[in-house]
Amino acid sequence: MSTEDPPAPRSLAEALRARDDDSLAALLRRRPDLITPVPTDLTQLATRAGTRASVVRALERLDRFALQTAEALAVAGDPATYGELLGLMAGDTADETVVRALPGAVAALREQALVWGDDDRLRLVRTARELLAPSPQHPSPTGLGPSVREATAGMSPGRVQAIVSAVGLPSTHDSVSAVTALTGLFTDRTQLGALLGRAPADSLDVLDRLVWGPPYGQVTADPAPRLRWLLDRGLLLPTAPGTVVLPREVALHLRAGRAHRTPEPLPPAVEPAVTHRPQDVDATAAGQAYTALATVEELLKEWDEGGPAVLRAGGLSVRDLKRTAVALDVAEPVAAFWVELAYAAGLLASDGEADERYAATPAYDEWRERPAAERWAGLAEAWLPATRTSGLVGGRDAKDRALSALGPGLDRSAAPEVRHRVLTLLAGLPEGGAPDAEAVLGRLRWERPLRGPQGTAGEDDLRSRLGRWTLAEAELLGVTGRGALSAHGRALLGASPAGAPAGDGPAAPAEPTPAPHAPAPPSPPEQAVAVAAAARLLAPLLPEPLDHVLLQADLTAVAPGPLRRPLADVLGVLADVESKGGATVYRFTPASVRRALDAGRTASDLHAFLAEHSRTPVPQPLAYLIDDVARRHGRLRVGAASAYVRCDDDALLNEILADKRSAGLRLRRLAPTVLAAQADPAALLDGLRAMGFAPAAESAEGDVLIARAHAHRTPPRTAPEPVPDGPPVPDATLLTAAIRAVRAGDLASTAPRKPTDTAPLAPGELPRTSSAETLATVQAAVLTGEALWIGYVNAEGGASQRVIAPVRVEGGFVTAYDHTADEVRTYPLHRITGVAELADE
Repeated sequence: MSTEDPPAPRSLAEALRARDDDSLAALLRRRPDLITPVPTDLTQLATRAGTRASVVRALERLDRFALQTAEALAVAGDPATYGELLGLMAGDTADETVVRALPGAVAALREQALVWGDDDRLRLVRTARELLAPSPQHPSPTGLGPSVREATAGMSPGRVQAIVSAVGLPSTHDSVSAVTALTGLFTDRTQLGALLGRAPADSLDVLDRLVWGPPYGQVTADPAPRLRWLLDRGLLLPTAPGTVVLPREVALHLRAGRAHRTPEPLPPAVEPAVTHRPQDVDATAAGQAYTALATVEELLKEWDEGGPAVLRAGGLSVRDLKRTAVALDVAEPVAAFWVELAYAAGLLASDGEADERYAATPAYDEWRERPAAERWAGLAEAWLPATRTSGLVGGRDAKDRALSALGPGLDRSAAPEVRHRVLTLLAGLPEGGAPDAEAVLGRLRWERPLRGPQGTAGEDDLRSRLGRWTLAEAELLGVTGRGALSAHGRALLGASPAGAPAGDGPAAPAEPTPAPHAPAPPSPPEQAVAVAAAARLLAPLLPEPLDHVLLQADLTAVAPGPLRRPLADVLGVLADVESKGGATVYRFTPASVRRALDAGRTASDLHAFLAEHSRTPVPQPLAYLIDDVARRHGRLRVGAASAYVRCDDDALLNEILADKRSAGLRLRRLAPTVLAAQADPAALLDGLRAMGFAPAAESAEGDVLIARAHAHRTPPRTAPEPVPDGPPVPDATLLTAAIRAVRAGDLASTAPRKPTDTAPLAPGELPRTSSAETLATVQAAVLTGEALWIGYVNAEGGASQRVIAPVRVEGGFVTAYDHTADEVRTYPLHRITGVAELADE
């Protein structure tokens, strides 16, 4: 018993109709824009798959070899055989690597509905062919020019016959047959080889310069003999006045049949350039993680009383970014990264006031109270899916406007996918393996080629820059250490909501596979598990906070590690940070001690605090400094008159009046112990302190005002939402429902119907019958048990086609088994636009 092969598909819709559900699910997973919204049937799905926007998006997500395969199909015949395609890809030498890889590339193009048809009739979808085929406006990446038939389309019949005669072919009766004969000559390797063998050497040099593209050249009105020989024989064909082109068939002969100079069937391997001990990698990464926490805390402490003003267009000014970089002791690009990271984590935002400023959010106070490992995990979890890209700060947008930190225009939807892909490549290496950065970028360029079908070099160059920034940011954040992925970085990688699947290390040379595609985001429980696992791995590696410092005789204190928060807060007021690193050095100065006294501390409080928290005796110079500043602190009192200075020691007031530096304060004596000033109290305090005095502010009642920092917080704010890179990848439930709906709609639209006297309906058009005809046909179907094709409009106005088997008609409703929904449903008769009887088969 023999079985007949199914007929070859005549359209993309028929090819999709022949697919099983798993194959359709793979298509919709790779191209989620095709089900946004869900198409009504497979014909609409095929139409949508051929639209320019969707095809461009699919082409941009091909790896280099799959794209090269599509480019080769664009210059092949339509349709092309698999053998013809193999010749274009592998050439006359039949490169074994290309031969083994090509079936996978063709399968990837078929899966994404960019190619359809059997191996003897491969067709590239029309839009992709238009995008990839060579033209003077958009040269093909293959470097090939138009075919002989395309290049001679506007040529006079006499000129065509002259070329045919010059190459030794018999004359024909018309131009079409002449072009066919010339094409046959140029595609015959033996005959074309013989013709080129008679060419002058300098003519062959001209062809060599054009063979790999661009195929166009300029000639004068009186070409040189070497060019005239080529023009007379059609080896160069004119396309415009002064412009000639190398025909595609001639170029392929000179290239030994290859469409590309260098086919790239295998992804570049990402291998370790250096291998470190995993323990060293984890320790280095943990050190960087601790530094990251300290830097974010220092940034928000700097902005604790209200940070920089928000620009009118949004964002941070260049001056404020420089000031922040100086405060953090980092370069400006690094400062922009920390600012954007804190913003992505929801720790800072604009306060929304009239004079809008940036400040910490209430979430920052909660974040500070969490354990160090959990705080780091929160920062890393915010970094992985963030689309705001700090590396763009300082550049210009498409309208030549400056891009500022925290400002608009920094979102790049490709950032999460690139970030996750880079970390996935690092995860595929042996533990402790650090690759060369160029190897990682080379792999990224192979997976998403630099030059898209429309030459979008700017965006593709951004992809490479995103890869570089990811490597640098991962090191700053402590996800990597010494260029290798840490253990807690590997654990965190599973928490990323975008990117490629893990486990993609160096490629095996024997079986190249298509580039990976983005899976569905992990569920919140999975993400929480991954974050918790990363925090657990990091926690033992972070240093424990200390409760002591080492006081030294040069008025400095050394903190040999991180300090507990109460100790760090008090010491931050009492002393100035002189240097940071593995150990932090604090320096005591008269100004810092006065700052502590202004905050309400007394000299005895300070002595007791230092004695309690120092592992070394309090040095005598430090004790003298505290006592000296405390003795002078508050002798001068400043209040609001507009402002006044009072002091029980009139000699001290005489000293102030005699000092030339007080001229700007415009002081005058009101009484032996009181001076009045025309400056406000804050300016008067600053002026006296600049002169070396230690005044204290007082209230209207004469009490000393204690200067405590006022922590400014924004109202509750949510972290910025990442900008999605197109529609999200559908989950299994949505895919199943979408495929079922498309199949049902296709069944209804393609079900064979009995012939009628009315004109045939266009594809997708609903049947139209009168109410009486509809009722009579439905009632007859109840008696005969036949199925009907109906048009139906639901309550929301959505139109659909359905195949039903009516069971009962009463009260203006028909109850029927719906073959498209595979269940019994009830439909109002007034919402049925029309009915038609199905053919017996």
